[in-house]
Amino acid sequence: MHDLDRIAEAYIAAWNETDAGRRDVLIEQAFTADIGYRDPVMQGDGREAVATMIAGVQHQFPGFRFALNGKPDGFADMIRFSWIFGPDGTSVIEGTDFATIEGDRLKRVTGFLDKIPT
Repeated sequence: MHDLDRIAEAYIAAWNETDAGRRDVLIEQAFTADIGYRDPVMQGDGREAVATMIAGVQHQFPGFRFALNGKPDGFADMIRFSWIFGPDGTSVIEGTDFATIEGDRLKRVTGFLDKIPT
């Protein structure tokens, strides 16, 4: 049985870490080496691609942070969790991610944007 809370929290921690060295450690803990990530705005394969995407989001939205929105749920090797993104815990952008788990790491992530500014 997977610890869905820990898996989702590891994902959020990786996206929030601004120090590249510490972020690489968190990415290794959260994602398999062959991670595949897709959302409406970006996509990439492998931990290096995820690191590049995270750095790009942090550059585009300085001071914004991710937070879980509710509790993750899932079954078998699947997880679903929602998040918010904005400064100081506010919700500027919201999304829901669906992912496949391998061990205690994310292997395939598909993200959906539920709320975006107009």
